[in-house]
Amino acid sequence: MAQWDRLRQLPSAYRQQLHELYDRDALPMDVRHYLAPWIEKQEWQRAARDDAFAMVLFQVLLENLDIQHSRFVQEESFLLQHNIRRYKQNFQRYVDDPCALATTILWFLEKEKEILESAELAEKVQLLQVEPEAMETSSQQDLERKLAGLRNEVQCMEHTIICLEEQQDEFDFKYQTHKFKSELHVLFVLVFVMWKFSSHHGNFYAAVVDEARKNEQIRALQLLVNKLNDCRKSTLSGLNNILDRTQDIIDVLVKKELVEWQRRQQKACIGAPDNVCLDQLEKWFSCVAVCLFQVWEFLTKLEELVGKVSYENDPVKAQNPTLQKRVDTLLRDLLKSSFVVETQPSMPQGKGSLVLRTNVQFSVKARSVPSTEISVYRRFNVLGTKIKALNMAESTNGGMVADFRHLTLKEQKSGGGGKGVSDISLSVTEELHIIYFNTVFELKGFSVELQASTLPVVIISNSSQQQSAWASVLWFNMLSQDPKDVMFFANTPAATWPQFGEMLSWQFLSATKRGLDGTQLEMIANKLFGKFFHRENTPDTFWVWFDGILMMVKTYLEDLWRDGLIMGFVTKGKEKSLLKKKKRGTFLLRFSESVIGGITFSWVEITVTGEPDVKTVQPFTKVDLSQIPFHEIIRNFQILEAENVPENPLLYLYPDTPKNEAFGKYYTEKSGGKATISGIIEVSPADDPLNQISLSFFSRGQSVHKVHQN
Repeated sequence: MAQWDRLRQLPSAYRQQLHELYDRDALPMDVRHYLAPWIEKQEWQRAARDDAFAMVLFQVLLENLDIQHSRFVQEESFLLQHNIRRYKQNFQRYVDDPCALATTILWFLEKEKEILESAELAEKVQLLQVEPEAMETSSQQDLERKLAGLRNEVQCMEHTIICLEEQQDEFDFKYQTHKFKSELHVLFVLVFVMWKFSSHHGNFYAAVVDEARKNEQIRALQLLVNKLNDCRKSTLSGLNNILDRTQDIIDVLVKKELVEWQRRQQKACIGAPDNVCLDQLEKWFSCVAVCLFQVWEFLTKLEELVGKVSYENDPVKAQNPTLQKRVDTLLRDLLKSSFVVETQPSMPQGKGSLVLRTNVQFSVKARSVPSTEISVYRRFNVLGTKIKALNMAESTNGGMVADFRHLTLKEQKSGGGGKGVSDISLSVTEELHIIYFNTVFELKGFSVELQASTLPVVIISNSSQQQSAWASVLWFNMLSQDPKDVMFFANTPAATWPQFGEMLSWQFLSATKRGLDGTQLEMIANKLFGKFFHRENTPDTFWVWFDGILMMVKTYLEDLWRDGLIMGFVTKGKEKSLLKKKKRGTFLLRFSESVIGGITFSWVEITVTGEPDVKTVQPFTKVDLSQIPFHEIIRNFQILEAENVPENPLLYLYPDTPKNEAFGKYYTEKSGGKATISGIIEVSPADDPLNQISLSFFSRGQSVHKVHQN
């Protein structure tokens, strides 16, 4: 289906965007509508670069308008006849610059595609039931409207500058013509007067007529000067308006959108599911930069025009330097803010970003050409390729990036034996370091030095420091609103439980695609106590315990966790109260509170007196889970009942889901044979590898069938 036809079938909200797009004279909607098939078939991109080809398309466009006008004449559509005739007259302004027309039409076609893509994305989001926050916010929609308005004003200003130049050329031509005629007139009058006096004639009528004509020409030239002056004033006023609008947009981009992105990046570094893609910001920043460079070129053009024609109290001479200074300032502010670290430093085998280990390679990506420097506290040499040329090939979206993949840190040994430049006593895992990237941006004679910096990183020298370093990274990015605050841990702020709990949930969400629910977070809160948490008051054993669970789940239990089969964070007391209310054989899975990286299960039995009795097995660790999957342990777990009859006591996953219904999709066919413990139960064929593992595991692991009561 043709692009225009697809646009006409969009929902009303997107058709309104289309009406707003064509609410200008550059390309009337009537022309777009009636010439739609022809317009969409032409190579406007080529025409924008090829003047001869653009002229051909320009002539064909006028011919098509004539044809359309003839149709309206036959249909007696008086108003449409009038409109088409007026549109054709307006298009005549492109006769000397047909490439400008091609560029204009190409711009409209691209904007139409953006509207279509936006509508298609919204439809996909609705089908996928994506959360509303994934959609564009009202503030972003407002920003898009402001950017569209800015582009439109700049485009209109381009036309204004062209008209101003044409008007000045007209004045210059008439002035030069008048000057030539005036010189001839003076010579003619002298000859005429001499002749008159020599002939004793006193009739000076012809000379008086010529003088009157001369005065009339001077008045006409003065009118042209006044008109030119008014046009220059209007142009300067329009440029001021553009810069005012630009300043407003830059304030929104730098003080709101960029700050929000930086905060999202901080949170994403510690597991938050925030969108940190730079595509949208890059599009906005690029749009403003392009408009500012166009204004920069407009001011240069005004300087050229003033060099050709100027006069007393010329407004361009008075205002142009101030406008140029404003443009330079806006460009510098915009470009300095647009240079950012897109991907924070991380090691290939690290737990997360922002924890670096000496002599271990790490990578980092910035959107330009940087050199690297690390300072504060201990000092380090950066080994590897520290300076790279701008390389668009390393970008996935066409942006300009510098991607550093093989850098390493080597600590500089200081003779004084001290920690570094700071006298504040902090542990190594609380020292924060920043990597700076420096570059020079140059374009069309404009030059500005740019600098970007990473979020603070923690540098360790031993893997035993990893968990404590990661805890520091979590704490900083959870609480700090200043991404350059390397003294953060000199006076560590407190975190509220909602902040801390959300951050813990992010760890599981990023590692396993499933976070922690309210009940699980409540257990952790009870374990830690208190409403507010301090980094120094959170025992290191907690981080070790929590990290051990996270690594175990990610490595061995991710599917079970993601499907919600593991209750996980529940205290023994809570577990007991839950199970005692359930029928025999009901069990739940929870993480061990005493064994680092351990998981266990408990089930309810009924005693001879009819009372519920909760039993628990000793925790399974990564040693056990690396030999046999946990779901197979649950499937084949057995204890010896009366008369040494083996029985699997696990029947219903809490609250009441039959075991095989809950775990059945994870079972493997070969493990469906009879399992054996200590030779009491018949063993499946010895050549079945899985049952060999199963027998070995159950025979070796006393904890599998060693039961104790809570």
